[in-house]
Amino acid sequence: MAEPIHDQIKRSLRAAESLYHRLVLLVGETGSGKTGVLRDVAEEFGTSVINVNLALSGKLLELTAKQRSLRLPGILDRIADQAQSPVVLDHLEILFDKDLKQDPLRLLKGISRNRTVLASWNGAMTSGRLLYAETGHPEYRGYDSVDALILRMDKNDE
Repeated sequence: MAEPIHDQIKRSLRAAESLYHRLVLLVGETGSGKTGVLRDVAEEFGTSVINVNLALSGKLLELTAKQRSLRLPGILDRIADQAQSPVVLDHLEILFDKDLKQDPLRLLKGISRNRTVLASWNGAMTSGRLLYAETGHPEYRGYDSVDALILRMDKNDE
């Protein structure tokens, strides 16, 4: 029988402690149950889930487009600083906004340098490639090399 996803996450978080980038990505399509699993894991660790869309949008609202792209990495880092370990991030869609001119994976790796981060990734891991959105979509991203621990979550994993 397959190891439950909660146990895989806890094992990965422990393993991440010794890595350069202490990043664990929970990868799955919309509706696969990532948010519920993140809430359960966060509760077990005595921390909370950060809704990145909500946390960043309010802080970026007053800034010009150029200021948003320049300041976003620092703002995300400060948001992570205020969280307990592990930092649990969900709803990352804002990071993929083309107008912000960011590399979402690079941002996550950056904040996971000094702390353990567990983040949802609304996409798929296919043939060794980490994907976000469909090919041709304006927010499409594909990564061949990912310096993070990847856990796949399918709709039947909850």
